[in-house]
Amino acid sequence: MVEKTVKMPIKSMAGGYSSEKFIAYVRENHAGLRAFVRSLGVSPMWVDDLAQEALVIAYERMDDFDENRDFGAWVRGIARNLVINERRKDARRKRILSDNLTEVLLSSSSVPENEPEEKGDRAQAKVAALRECLKLVPEKSRALIQAKYEAEQSAPDIAAKLNMTSAAVRKSLERVRTALRKCMEERLQNVNVG
Repeated sequence: MVEKTVKMPIKSMAGGYSSEKFIAYVRENHAGLRAFVRSLGVSPMWVDDLAQEALVIAYERMDDFDENRDFGAWVRGIARNLVINERRKDARRKRILSDNLTEVLLSSSSVPENEPEEKGDRAQAKVAALRECLKLVPEKSRALIQAKYEAEQSAPDIAAKLNMTSAAVRKSLERVRTALRKCMEERLQNVNVG
């Protein structure tokens, strides 16, 4: 394994800590910090980023560090808080993106915009219809919808992953949205009749 050289400005930190001392702490604790971050369920491709972010925060807050404490435990606490914050952000993103998909599909329906906002059973019926219709679309179409509205990827990014052109991705998304809208309208008519 090739050891990376960390170049940090040589300056005296508050509390009398030098950059050299910080680098020594990093060398001592870096592998353990990475293992700790991974043990928290972080995807392997993000472990180094979160560990590095924890170390940057530790460096910036070195004047808050009590030398009588264990540096490894302190920086692991910083990393733990970063992971907690990432989980919160991810949960918010997932809620918003799901709402985003629902909003796009519902706003493109044939219902006039000046119609009052729906509440209660009708709104729940629309969400249920959307869920049912999503189950019926082909896997590739579902992958397009998930990439666009859940992963919030751009058409060029989706195109690269699915070996398509951006124009083909946009057209396919348009067709899937139209099919979902028609499916939802049919299901909602059946609810109204029944």
